[in-house]
Amino acid sequence: MTDFEALDANLRLSWNVWPNSRLEATKSVIPFGALYTPNKVLPDMPVVQYEPVPCKSCGAFLNPYARVDFAGRIWICPFCHTRNHFPAHYQGISEQNLPAELFPNYCTIEYQLAHNKPVMPPAYVFVVDTCLPEDELATCRTALTQALQMIPEYAQVGLVTYGTHVHVHELGFAECAKSYVFQGSKEYTPQAVQDQLGLGASKAVRQPPSPAKPQLAQASPAARFVLPLSDCEFVISGVLDELQRDAFPTLADHRPARCTGTALQVASALMGACLPAGSCAARLLLFVGGPSTEGGGKVVDKELLEPIRSHKDLAKDSAPHFKKAVRFYDSLAVQLVGQGHSLDVFACSLDQVGLAEMKRAVEHTGGMVVQTDSFHNSVFKDSFKRVFAKPTEEGHLGIASNATFEVIPSKDVKVSGLLGPASTMEKKGVAVADAPMGMGGTTMWKLAGLDSRTTLSIFFEIVANAKDQQDASLAAQSSQEFFVQFITKYLHGEGTMRCRVTTFSRRWTDGTNLQDLIAGFDQEAAAVLIARIATYKMETEEDFDATRWLDRTLIRLASRFGDFRKEDPASFQLSPNMSYFPQFMFNLRRSQFVQVFGSSPDETAYCRLVLNRETVADAMVMIQPQLTSYGMGSTVEPVLLDVLSILPDRVLVLDSYFYVVVFHGTTIAQWRKAEYHLQPEHAAFAELLQLPMADAEALIQKRFPVPRLVDCDQNGSQARFLLAKLNPSATYNTSSSMSSEVIMTDDVSLQVFTDHLKKLAVQA
Repeated sequence: MTDFEALDANLRLSWNVWPNSRLEATKSVIPFGALYTPNKVLPDMPVVQYEPVPCKSCGAFLNPYARVDFAGRIWICPFCHTRNHFPAHYQGISEQNLPAELFPNYCTIEYQLAHNKPVMPPAYVFVVDTCLPEDELATCRTALTQALQMIPEYAQVGLVTYGTHVHVHELGFAECAKSYVFQGSKEYTPQAVQDQLGLGASKAVRQPPSPAKPQLAQASPAARFVLPLSDCEFVISGVLDELQRDAFPTLADHRPARCTGTALQVASALMGACLPAGSCAARLLLFVGGPSTEGGGKVVDKELLEPIRSHKDLAKDSAPHFKKAVRFYDSLAVQLVGQGHSLDVFACSLDQVGLAEMKRAVEHTGGMVVQTDSFHNSVFKDSFKRVFAKPTEEGHLGIASNATFEVIPSKDVKVSGLLGPASTMEKKGVAVADAPMGMGGTTMWKLAGLDSRTTLSIFFEIVANAKDQQDASLAAQSSQEFFVQFITKYLHGEGTMRCRVTTFSRRWTDGTNLQDLIAGFDQEAAAVLIARIATYKMETEEDFDATRWLDRTLIRLASRFGDFRKEDPASFQLSPNMSYFPQFMFNLRRSQFVQVFGSSPDETAYCRLVLNRETVADAMVMIQPQLTSYGMGSTVEPVLLDVLSILPDRVLVLDSYFYVVVFHGTTIAQWRKAEYHLQPEHAAFAELLQLPMADAEALIQKRFPVPRLVDCDQNGSQARFLLAKLNPSATYNTSSSMSSEVIMTDDVSLQVFTDHLKKLAVQA
């Protein structure tokens, strides 16, 4: 069996040793799940130029765990034990001449598939809100103009603008600016949009691009609206240069008439007509600067007297537009997924824009989301540039599209479901578990868009029977292992179809052997899975108390796997493999994923969208931020996420994923204000100020969405960004003489939390 540590590059499991019966599996508390990054860049992964070899019975592909009869040219599938003949071109196979997929260290391999249909150049359709202040609109126009300079000239582009009404710009008409107008207060079917644009009768006829420069073959009705940048660069640049605010005036006590939902409906119908399903990597990019007040997907009325919905309104079911808007965007998601197109949202507004309603449309299409307060903000500008970064540039996202993801497990394992940026494909089979988790009832999902960090959570159900396994183990030692295979077929950014196959093996153990189970526990992967499950339950189950559920889960885990004497909290101990898990749960309980007080529904939706798609390492930074200390004459070192880590002569850097804080202690701040760092004799102090900022900038450069940089001093107003994440071991009523700072909170500290956990875990 391959050591599970070797697969951590793109795969993490909550448990790496599984109990051999359903009954013992239910006692393990933490779900059996995998966090898999299907498009991660792996430097040692081979890319071969031939088709994979499938099993004729279960469909699993040839892999290093297959048993091979070289004399008979036969391989035995480890999943269903079916004997398969090798295809003709494998006739030269031998123990000394193995194909790449049989090498033990190639558990992940990628195949470049032959094209079965034409692949067109990538397409970008920009949907721009014109109900913005003049300066905001000008900045948005500038960002779009810069993006057009970064896009390859063969890439296809389209432009839709909206305010009170929706304008679809005809980029193939160079004589003058020409657009088709749709009423913003109405909802349109795809057929109605296509008929009005003159696209209903015929779809665009495309030919495959040449390797050197993909192009459209001939003019067609669809080519008037979505066409190569080289053919319309002058027209689209002219439209953007002359783009004005929405011409319809806004009353003093009203919000602008903004028909965001209708604009997306029209744009998705346009893409469906111009870009055949699955033919290319197509993205619908929305730039929005305020709430939708008109047409489908409306989130608030135009009158300012009506406040936009809050979490309290959603809890009381007193948000009049919420459910209708969610249904609207769900139907839009179904349409986009069917077309294989992604929805990306760039929400730049101090007010909410309706991201909570759009959440499933973004997530199910594998879209990206960036949220900030203004188009002037570097969070928007830098993040938007990275969408179009070339493979050789820093910040390249490695975007792929039109992917299908399939899971094939051994017979004693079933697939419960998936959480992440995907949508179900309703593929039934014997491997589907009875109890679904997330998007369940299937073993295959569709990912309209994915990048090199997109990480899926796959949940499994153990259906093995311990007695059957013991009987089988007498006949075959291989039954002590089980296997799972992930198959991802996708359209690579280069325009080629790829199939990535990851096969892994783990072993069964007697469920009563707790030390064996503990040895295979991955506490970081488990924490991320629990976080994703908690946020999913908060959104789908009424009256779900996430804090109580997390506490009960942790108490059950501690009671099951802790080492203690009954009724003696002082004797409680956890194995090193589990020792940090209570700390992770403590920080998760306090995080913006669970605690919605002080956050808007849009902010909560944004954070959860990012949590559900990022890797284990990045998700752990969101759950438990990292704190680093810098001091004069001392080394740079990580420190506890605790208020006691604040010292007057230290600079702290907090990485919480969504923002990076550079925090100066009181003494450091006073020295800086006295400008000591400008004096030659204090060069060491100048270096101390520069190093944390340089490290913070390095963090920002490698992340998408780009985090906000907060530069603050102790006792300053923005110090709250740091204090909100620290363990409140020193508060206004429990201040410690060792602390130079106290936190004004009634929250319990990690020590109190741990003491209560021990007390409850050891109860009889």
